[in-house]
Amino acid sequence: MIRKAALGTALPTANPTGFCAAPGWLSEQEPAGSFPDAVAYHLPVFPAEIADWMAAGPDKFIIDGTLGGGGHSELFLKAGAKVLGIDRDPEALAHAHARLAEYGNRFSTWEGNFSRLQEIPEIQQGGRADGLLLDLGVSSRQLDSAVRGFSFMREGPLDMRMGPSSPYTASQIINEWSEVDLARIIFEFGEEPKSRRIAAAIVRQRAIKRFDTTLELAAFIESVIGRHGRTHPATRTFQAVRMAVNEELESLATALSSVSSILKPGGRLLIITFHSLEDRMVKRFLRHRSAPFIDDPGWPEPRPNPDYQFQLLARKAILPTAEETSLNPRARSAKLRVARLLDPKP
Repeated sequence: MIRKAALGTALPTANPTGFCAAPGWLSEQEPAGSFPDAVAYHLPVFPAEIADWMAAGPDKFIIDGTLGGGGHSELFLKAGAKVLGIDRDPEALAHAHARLAEYGNRFSTWEGNFSRLQEIPEIQQGGRADGLLLDLGVSSRQLDSAVRGFSFMREGPLDMRMGPSSPYTASQIINEWSEVDLARIIFEFGEEPKSRRIAAAIVRQRAIKRFDTTLELAAFIESVIGRHGRTHPATRTFQAVRMAVNEELESLATALSSVSSILKPGGRLLIITFHSLEDRMVKRFLRHRSAPFIDDPGWPEPRPNPDYQFQLLARKAILPTAEETSLNPRARSAKLRVARLLDPKP
């Protein structure tokens, strides 16, 4: 298996307004100036709920940890807040700069993985945010761009990187990782019960010919396990490979551990997830850190929780409305969780 890079992959740029594609980066094939309109780039989920729960205002500093098309950031800017948008994708940063230029210096960006929030210059200088939004997953722009290699519905290279500094591509994982590691990520990240069969077949086939494109891999997986129902048989494998390429769960775990050093007391944390692994991690984190006391069958009585830091503002995950899912089908699997950082104990 290829050696893994350190968690978090992108570095801050010295000149955050001068974006250019890294050598070999796919956006060289799609010029940064040729963006579609804002809706086509990425339709943000939970727009009304995000605006309401974040409670942005003229005196607030909000970090949008997953900038994407800038839709959520625009909501905060319209409310008068100062916004720092973070993304590992230089295309997204360039698009957001063009789209939100009218807000002047109230909007700034930082190129990097949201797992590295503590490296943001404002944070290192002692600044703290009134709110942090993490909208996890892949943007519509990335999914719909064949050259990015995320979709099994469009012919493209096996890439799947959300940013140019990801440590490896989907092609490297599929063509070079061991059968054991392939089966592990397909089972753990894709929750695919036929992971071993898929991994073994991939290893046998790549010994004859490497996998080069998305449709080639998708068709092969379908030939191995067949098609049953409406869901494409390659769906879970593609999800697993994408998550491994971009170290998505590792990045989320690192980001969660740093949230309390990013927010002011009273600061709000909003997290949007799109599949069960992410949501389970966020749910467990917030459940534990919002419990004043913890208990154990072997203890005579509950004890104070040393990790007690948050108040849940919504006890259960917020789900999209029927109206939103009809307008934006990709919102159907989204869940929003909301919490507030408590004042530290004296």
